[in-house]
Amino acid sequence: MSMKRRSILALLLLLPALASCEPEKAKTVTDLAPAPMPKVPEGDEVATFGAGCFWCIEAAFKQVGGVVSVTSGFTGGTAKHPTYQQVCEEDTGHAEAVQIVFDPKKITYDELLGWFWKLHDPTTLNRQGADSGTQYRSAIFYHSDAQKTAAEASKKAAQAKFEDPIVTEITKAGEFWPAENYHQDYYFQNKNKNGYCRMVIEPKLKKLNLDH
Repeated sequence: MSMKRRSILALLLLLPALASCEPEKAKTVTDLAPAPMPKVPEGDEVATFGAGCFWCIEAAFKQVGGVVSVTSGFTGGTAKHPTYQQVCEEDTGHAEAVQIVFDPKKITYDELLGWFWKLHDPTTLNRQGADSGTQYRSAIFYHSDAQKTAAEASKKAAQAKFEDPIVTEITKAGEFWPAENYHQDYYFQNKNKNGYCRMVIEPKLKKLNLDH
């Protein structure tokens, strides 16, 4: 077997570990129940981003100073109470996203946008690495006119850092549906037993100088 064929075979064998969407294996009723909606303490604000697999985004944002909570879930679709499997099958139109509760006295929305551009590739349409599908689209879901204005200005400024055009959509936030409980804090709960965590999320956290 040629070196090229061996390399291709090795890559094909790795693909399942490099992609996040996979059939849900046996889970408890609690694991499969939707997580509760995040609480927003008085004075705090909310930001919602889609940037590929929500396991990756959550693991990064939850380490950022001023962030109160990060919840993995789905938004931007039409169906109510979507499940992970429905979203993976692209049946609902939702994006995997995170809803971030943050303290604006400690971190600004513009600073969160700065992290958003750093933690994924906003130039690949409906794809991040081996994760492909509309659920992985790059998106900013704004909660106010001020957030919309900030997002548009930030997108324009970020373009200078990328050769290809940024394809990130900027859309008014709709209903956010928390994902099942087992998706919450997924990386830190599974990093020692899940290939995707080791090969995709860990290198990203290292690059961002975050705990991994």
